Amino acid sequence: MRFLHSSTVALGLLSALVVSACTSTSTIPQPGVVHLPVAPEAARVDLAMPTFSNPTNVTNPLFPASSQASVLLVGTVDGRAFRTEVTLLPGTRIIEWGGQSVEVLVSQYMAYLDGRIHEVAYDFYAQADDGSVWYFGEDVFNFADGAIANTHGTWLAGRDGPAAMIMPADPKVGDVYRPENIPGLVFEEVTVKRLGQTLDGPLGPIEGGIAVQELHMDGATEDKTFAPAYGEFLTSDGVDTEALAMAVPTDATSGSVPVSMTTIADGAATVYAAADARSWDAASAAVEDMTTAWADAALGNVPRLIEPLLADALDALGKAVNDHDAEAARQAAINVAQWSLDLQLRYRPVTEVDIGRFDLWLAQLQLDAEAEDAGGVSGDLLTLDYIRDRILRGMEASTAAELNLAVEELQTAVTDADFGAASEIAQGLRDLVAGL
Repeated sequence: MRFLHSSTVALGLLSALVVSACTSTSTIPQPGVVHLPVAPEAARVDLAMPTFSNPTNVTNPLFPASSQASVLLVGTVDGRAFRTEVTLLPGTRIIEWGGQSVEVLVSQYMAYLDGRIHEVAYDFYAQADDGSVWYFGEDVFNFADGAIANTHGTWLAGRDGPAAMIMPADPKVGDVYRPENIPGLVFEEVTVKRLGQTLDGPLGPIEGGIAVQELHMDGATEDKTFAPAYGEFLTSDGVDTEALAMAVPTDATSGSVPVSMTTIADGAATVYAAADARSWDAASAAVEDMTTAWADAALGNVPRLIEPLLADALDALGKAVNDHDAEAARQAAINVAQWSLDLQLRYRPVTEVDIGRFDLWLAQLQLDAEAEDAGGVSGDLLTLDYIRDRILRGMEASTAAELNLAVEELQTAVTDADFGAASEIAQGLRDLVAGL
């Protein structure tokens, strides 16, 4: 489990891997843990071997993995802006564990630090017959300077250790469970601290939240809250935070996208093009229209954590245009468009919004190619590759083939550091997705 605190190997920590004797075939063998203040086994609620008759139908309200199409979280890590997109993918996977073949959901986690790809993971979840939700592992990719740096944190139930409970069916104060339980590789132990919490949700108060404390392999702890219909809601270690900004379908609403939001999105595209052409009068007029539209939009139901971020992005855009700074204006236009797309999640299908995000990253790649920023372009390409996993669903086969071919050509150009070709291919891809 990621979020703010790494659950990968901590230097200097040695954990015993000796498996304790199993007194019953219905009990999950437990690894030994040393040098950590773990709870007594009597407090544990995750020791019995679960059964999985309908594992991909997750009905647990505190971890609604099968019904969360898209989740956006925001926060700070090391004083830097942190953003996470979590998307339920359409396919499932079969994992062998404890003599069972379990079909699991696949959820994609994409984290950005200061606007750049930071971590991607594919998480595997299933609900047991008693209503508890279990974590079957994750494929993790950590990034640095636009490249995969390592895969620390990757694990798989049945191959590396046991599956692990990530949410009890009916949590009670004092319950203890381990969402990751392979000491020396990944380890987390959770203690439920409070029930019946009222949480400050994206659009108003949420009743029935729970608060937990999570112990990590290096001995550090984090506080987390979970909310019905949202799942993991807030993570904090006292310095860094990651908070849920919006989730759909929980926060979805009927009707078309408000005109104010459309004006902001269209204006961002206008400023991007106008700044590229140094047409500052056109850019200034667009910013004025966007500012007026935002004054109207902010009076409505804008999720509380997104509102200040979009306001700051609009301020930065106005300053860049006033300064006639083409590069800063184009970057700010991309940032404004990103937050505008997030708001549109409440009104539009998730795949449509992800196609818009794909287009924005193509625009980002063009901007980075113009600056001959090799690391930036490489990171943009990787980001596009992972978002592609989300937009191919439902796409016609011929269109998917055309998109995949263009992405392969883009990869070649990026590998060859041919920035001009990369920008041209990106533009062709933008034209393609514009028709979707």
